[in-house]
Amino acid sequence: MSLHGGSEFGFELACCRWAERRWPLEESDRPVVVARQLGTKRRRWDTIVLECDREGLRQRALFGPERLNGDLLHVVRNAPAEWGYYRDVLPHPGYPWRYVRESIHEAADRGILETRRDGNRIEIRRKWAYPDWVERVVAIENKPDLDASAARTLGPQLEYDVAMGLADEVWVATRQTGDRVVPALFEDLPVEAGILSLDLDELEVEVAWHPRTLSVENRGTRILERPTGSGRDASAARFEYVDPAEKADRRLAIAERAYERGWRSFAETMRPDCKAFELRSQNQLLPYCRAKDCLPTAAECSGSCPAFEPEPPTWRTRGWPIEGGPGKRLTRLLEKRRRRRRPGL
Repeated sequence: MSLHGGSEFGFELACCRWAERRWPLEESDRPVVVARQLGTKRRRWDTIVLECDREGLRQRALFGPERLNGDLLHVVRNAPAEWGYYRDVLPHPGYPWRYVRESIHEAADRGILETRRDGNRIEIRRKWAYPDWVERVVAIENKPDLDASAARTLGPQLEYDVAMGLADEVWVATRQTGDRVVPALFEDLPVEAGILSLDLDELEVEVAWHPRTLSVENRGTRILERPTGSGRDASAARFEYVDPAEKADRRLAIAERAYERGWRSFAETMRPDCKAFELRSQNQLLPYCRAKDCLPTAAECSGSCPAFEPEPPTWRTRGWPIEGGPGKRLTRLLEKRRRRRRPGL
């Protein structure tokens, strides 16, 4: 019996593991970073795959495993090779300089920027040039049961992705059933979106529909409101254009968050310190609840669960509280595997 069961969360983890092992679909030695449940204020994707430049990815590791937010990126990407007063060497950020000073202090504390004082003036110098490490961004929506209703619901979301062009490609991943994808489903999905059919047991896929590469370097179109489609609604869709520079900044922000989080971070939102929590293997390590005999979601695996029972103190006496018990060890194991996908850490 598959550990993934009928869980959409289990399907999501299987898709992430497959992408980590098999992406890109064509023969390539390009490294990838895979994360899940990431996006922007208006749009969140189930799976994100970053196709990376190998040397650029190693250089990115110099800046540490934590993400660089927009303010930090503004500082480290524009910091000069020689000492200079920060207001003279950094472009105006579009917000008060006091926030830039806070970012400079944070970057210095993290050891990714050099600073010194010249009287009351803060001078900065970069330690390393921030690399161009992300080559392509691929977004995947996971719909294990892609029936007509799911396709109609998913259609507007994919139309938004295609119009914005934040990702280079958008895909829909669905469970492989042995039957071919019903052609009628294609009518409800944009032709620019690809469709993957995933075998959960073998972690192999078939491509039911190839996507088109989106124009990430051109301006995007953000759909704000669309007509209801009823016979009485003759209104036009409301939209706005998004500048290519803004798109580039958002793509990098998403990449930084993906680099930090990865997809094995589910232990951070669950309770591995529960007696019933364990990791089971089926081509990958999956969270499992012995009390409920299922692969739990983060909402199910929480301190409010009626079956939650903390690890006994005797399990944690050795090394407690630094090393902890089995739950701590499981978390460290997942963290180790997450770091392994980021060369140079």
